[in-house]
Amino acid sequence: MCRKVLLLGTVVALLAMALPGTALAAKLGPGTCSSGSIGTGTWTSFTVTGTCTIADNATVQINGNLIVAKGAVLNDHAASKAEVDITGNVLVGKGAILGLGYNAAAGTLGPDTVGGSIVAINPLTLYLGNLSVAGNVISIGGASPMPPAAASRNFPIKDNTIGGNLIIQGWQGGWLGVIRNSVDGNVIVNMNVSLSTPGPAGSGALGAPGMDPDSTEVQTNTIAGNLICFGNTPGAQVNPTDKGQPNIVGGKAIGQCAGLTQ
Repeated sequence: MCRKVLLLGTVVALLAMALPGTALAAKLGPGTCSSGSIGTGTWTSFTVTGTCTIADNATVQINGNLIVAKGAVLNDHAASKAEVDITGNVLVGKGAILGLGYNAAAGTLGPDTVGGSIVAINPLTLYLGNLSVAGNVISIGGASPMPPAAASRNFPIKDNTIGGNLIIQGWQGGWLGVIRNSVDGNVIVNMNVSLSTPGPAGSGALGAPGMDPDSTEVQTNTIAGNLICFGNTPGAQVNPTDKGQPNIVGGKAIGQCAGLTQ
């Protein structure tokens, strides 16, 4: 009898190893990171509260929402070449940094996906590239330190496929670019400013406009809806020296972007 029990236990253990994802597998739960590297795993949601990276070649599956909390950092400069799939939304808080994608050649899609929308309110910056987003990408407000501060940031949105709208409004920092994206909705780029120097000491002022004359590149995008650009400094532009091409727009091009179409 003992032999039969041991044999049965061995068979069950072997089946558990051979058939991952069956009822024998552990239940999923939420994940958190306050510091360090995130490795391969599957979670029902994930919250980043500190400075975290994603391990190269990791496979991260989030069956819910990803939250990058106020002041937190996830995958700075999108340095990791991991695969990240998120079925829900991505929410980015004030002063936070999010990097997703940039793990494929320019002009092509990578493996990273977001099933919902990416929404950032007053972020430090976003680095989004080679990414498939089923919903909207929306960033409202936010600012990064200015030169000569070493941490001065750019805001690159490149080579993404976006099923909804792309809206970047009110960001202030270094260079901003919306390049080679395919957008099923509208693209709105309003009131973004490339800054030069900090304001007077103790004033809290962000500084004067005009740091990077190449900023606000809106080029080589394919947009099913409208392209709307108002109040950007410098004005929205196609930059041929950066291999920029006019945008293909199915609707209307308005404001600073009126002349940036084929």
